[in-house]
Amino acid sequence: VLLQASGGGLVHTGGFLRLSCAASGSIFSIDDMGWYRQAPGKMRELVALIRGGVDTIYADSVKGRFTISSDNAKNTAYLQMNSLRREDTADYYCYVDFARTSASSYLERSWGRGTLVTVSS
Repeated sequence: VLLQASGGGLVHTGGFLRLSCAASGSIFSIDDMGWYRQAPGKMRELVALIRGGVDTIYADSVKGRFTISSDNAKNTAYLQMNSLRREDTADYYCYVDFARTSASSYLERSWGRGTLVTVSS
């Protein structure tokens, strides 16, 4: 399963960006999709995830500013990032937890390549 991530870039403080993550390959069903991020010298942290296309979880630091959504027909998730702050600067990694076949008894995880988001003042 491959993840095609896009949407990173350079933005000023207070600006916005939208990340996309499209999964393709042998997927029977998706449990959840989301993003982690890793800033220089820091641990990777969960930013947001969406489960079943409905339930969402956000890091406290992004609540009210970021919105995760998904298009289940396209196996694609989106992360709308508003009111960006310098501390949002990081490499953002999308992932998908999925079942490969109807007979799968466990979920697998695939990762996309990092997408750099840089917020400057």
